[in-house]
Amino acid sequence: MQRTRQDAMDGLLPEERERLILERLRTHGRVLASELAAQFDTSEHTIRRHLRELASAGHCKRVYGGAVLVSPAGTPASTRMREAIDRKARLARAAASIVRPSQVVLLDAGSTNAAIAEALPDNADLTVVTNSPEACVRLLDRPGFDVILIGGRVGARVAGSVGATALLQIQQIRADLCFLGACAFDPAEGVAAFDADDAELKRAMVRASGQVAIAMTSEKLMTAAPFVVAQAAAVDCLIIEAGLPADRLAQLEAACGSVMVVPS
Repeated sequence: MQRTRQDAMDGLLPEERERLILERLRTHGRVLASELAAQFDTSEHTIRRHLRELASAGHCKRVYGGAVLVSPAGTPASTRMREAIDRKARLARAAASIVRPSQVVLLDAGSTNAAIAEALPDNADLTVVTNSPEACVRLLDRPGFDVILIGGRVGARVAGSVGATALLQIQQIRADLCFLGACAFDPAEGVAAFDADDAELKRAMVRASGQVAIAMTSEKLMTAAPFVVAQAAAVDCLIIEAGLPADRLAQLEAACGSVMVVPS
């Protein structure tokens, strides 16, 4: 007699079940314990144990009712600056298109935001406030920019100024538009970061800005990081790559002010 799919699920070893849960996490970005329990015909207690083990191994972050995939953006900044350069440049050009002349633009640290600095149009009479030395270098000696570099301790992981000095300076600014760096983004969990000081500075940037935009590569979407920055609704414009499944795109559109999809 031919085995049914459910028969196959019933006969799974714990290691096999855990591997399938991880595959589902990587495909969908998040899982619900109740749905997995029904799928594998097992208890939610068993599923939660699997999720705890996956979280301990660094694959996911436990959230209420399930788990979310951990963002791959925890790698050193020097590594991220060399990754996906063409993809980030396309996102950066789209991000630069929403900037208007004479604005005060708050530019967070990050490899995609450094690309945005390079993509900003000359002679736009922009004041750019940034905690990113890399972004500052890409704006120097170009016409139409008044550049203000936020000072303080430079965090190696974020490649930008963080800490009390940087926080105080951000609190004294009122920007028209902020390009916020994001290590992870999930419609339910919001924007998150891997560094506590970085997350605190990002929260101050959100409060200091009239509008908040995020440009991010696809692998950071539907993922989590330890330190919450803001809810998804705080993002006025999310700039992403094309190719996202329709259900994920619909979730993002429902959570954010607007979503700009950049063709590959």
